[in-house]
Amino acid sequence: MTAIHYAIGDVHGRDDLLKMMHDRIIADHRARHGNEPATIVHVGDYIDRGPDGIAVIDRLMRGVDGFEQVCLKGNHEAMMMACAETKDHRLWLNWLGNGGDKVVKELGIVIRFGKFDPDQLLDRLGSARLEWLRALPVYHSTPDHLFVHAGIVPGVPLEEQTEKDLLWIRDRFLKSEDDHGVVVVHGHTPTEAPEIRPNRVGIDTGAFLTGRLTAVVLGEPNGPRFLTVEGAPSELR
Repeated sequence: MTAIHYAIGDVHGRDDLLKMMHDRIIADHRARHGNEPATIVHVGDYIDRGPDGIAVIDRLMRGVDGFEQVCLKGNHEAMMMACAETKDHRLWLNWLGNGGDKVVKELGIVIRFGKFDPDQLLDRLGSARLEWLRALPVYHSTPDHLFVHAGIVPGVPLEEQTEKDLLWIRDRFLKSEDDHGVVVVHGHTPTEAPEIRPNRVGIDTGAFLTGRLTAVVLGEPNGPRFLTVEGAPSELR
C-alpha cells in the first residue's frame, strides 16, 4: 500500500479534463515525491452528463504509467449496469434523465418507439468494458482514509453499509459531525470548491457543468492539498 494517494472527483464524461488531471498528477508526483510509489483513486461517476463517458472508461482501463490505480463504482455506473440487465422503463428513464442519454448517443444506440434494449447496450459496451465495470469496488480503505463515491451512514460499521448508501447517500452523511475513525474521501455531491471537514473531504466540483475537475493529495506531512484543472463547461464545448 502506498503512502501517497491522489483522489480524483467525479469526471462525468469530461475525458479532456481527466487527461489534463492525469498529466498534472504525473508532473506533481515527479516534482514532489521523486521515486516514491503513489496511488490514484477515482471515486466514481465516469459517465453521463458530459460528452465522453465511454472515452473516460477507456482511459481508466488503460491506467496511468507508474501509478497504482483504484477505480470505484459510482451511482451512474450502477444505473447504467442495471439497465444492461432489464427492459424496465422506470430504470431506463431514470438513467436517461440523469445524463445517460449522453452515453446512449456516444455508443450510437437507437431507441425506437420507447422500447429499451439491454442487449444492444451490452453489445455496444463490449466484453472488456463490461468485465471492468462489473469488477468496480464500492470503497477503498487505508489506515487513515476511506474512499467511497457518496459517503457512509454514520455509526454503521463498514461491513454493514449497503451499496445503495455508499453510492447515493447525501444529507445524513454530509451533515454529520461524527468521528468515523477515518477521514472519508468522497464525490457525488458537487460543490463550488472542494470541501475539507474534520471527518470528510469532498472533491466533486461539478466537472461536467463548471469545467473544473479537482483532486486531493493525501499522505504528505503538511496534510491534504488540492489540484485543479479547468476547461470550458460542457455546454460551451
